[in-house]
Amino acid sequence: MVRLALAEQSEDVRLFVARLVRKYRNSHPELAEQLDLYLRTKVPRTSAPMRKTKSPTEPAHVLPVDDESRLSLLKVFKDPPTREQPLLSVDLEETLGQLIQERRQMDRLASMGLSPTRSAIFVGPPGVGKTLTARWVASQLGLPLYVLDLTAVMSSLLGRSGSNLRAALDFAKRSPCVLLLDEIDAIAKRRSDDTDIGELKRLVTVILQEVDEWPASGLLLAATNHPELIDPALWRRFDLVVTFKAPERTAVKAAIKRFLGPDYSLFGRWIDILTFSFSGESFSDIERELQRFRRAVALGTASDADLIEEFIKSRAVVLDRQARIDLAVLLAKKTRLSQHAVSDITGVSRDTIRKYTNDQQLAAAGLSKRKSDA
Repeated sequence: MVRLALAEQSEDVRLFVARLVRKYRNSHPELAEQLDLYLRTKVPRTSAPMRKTKSPTEPAHVLPVDDESRLSLLKVFKDPPTREQPLLSVDLEETLGQLIQERRQMDRLASMGLSPTRSAIFVGPPGVGKTLTARWVASQLGLPLYVLDLTAVMSSLLGRSGSNLRAALDFAKRSPCVLLLDEIDAIAKRRSDDTDIGELKRLVTVILQEVDEWPASGLLLAATNHPELIDPALWRRFDLVVTFKAPERTAVKAAIKRFLGPDYSLFGRWIDILTFSFSGESFSDIERELQRFRRAVALGTASDADLIEEFIKSRAVVLDRQARIDLAVLLAKKTRLSQHAVSDITGVSRDTIRKYTNDQQLAAAGLSKRKSDA
């Protein structure tokens, strides 16, 4: 209702209110009567309110909506160029850096008969930063990011979903922008999948056509957690496939430092333990856990040592034997915890902890001797 009112779509507001009157006539008669009273007493405005006159070269871009739910089909992000760069591997930084440079130097490429990358698909597990990266790319290009909202696009009415998809894509093509088709596997499944209704197969055809014809003035991005579900024909349409992997150990350590923020001074002594324990986790999972730590410390409900101990216990349960031994040895070396306490936390016997700790010390001593002899 607010969106329609701010867009001054008065007739749509009146239609929506009339629908509410019918909806609440039996369950909330007083509300329905009050709404109906507003409808009958409020005369539709015939002229727009006084305002600063817009330039005729600046058409009003009203976001497309689903006619049934009146939900906007696109989410909008307009981040400043100073937006912090997401945590990326060296390979990803190079790939995305070239994509950005191509967009910034389109005129130079055009003079050589070349076009910049028009489309790319981000592939990787949840929480590795695909959507955040799309926002950062858009901010570096100085363009708005539109994200296709699948909950609004997928209409319950047969044939409406295709119309919604086209409306969203047509809107994004009107002016330079970055459009992200998030979770594209939900609407671009293999057309050989017999479990899908015909309408979904028509959506795949729409997307195939749009990727082929996407204007060079804009950048079309897609993201998926399930590449195996996507129609093979779609892969060939994208100019670039960008693979996001689970963060490596160095990236995990950098993420911990960033997510701890000013509380790093408190948790910094646990950095090696946390880096080991978060190995294989996504950035979003790491951030969520560290935010929980920070809230607990801020409220005084737990100390940093209690939080770390509890966390390590929960992680040790899912580790294999060798990983638990490695964690126990790391705790014995990097903390002041006794071997008895380390054993309780990790489930590794004290004899095993002593054995592996001594073995590592002997190996380190041998290496040091060889270096001194050399």
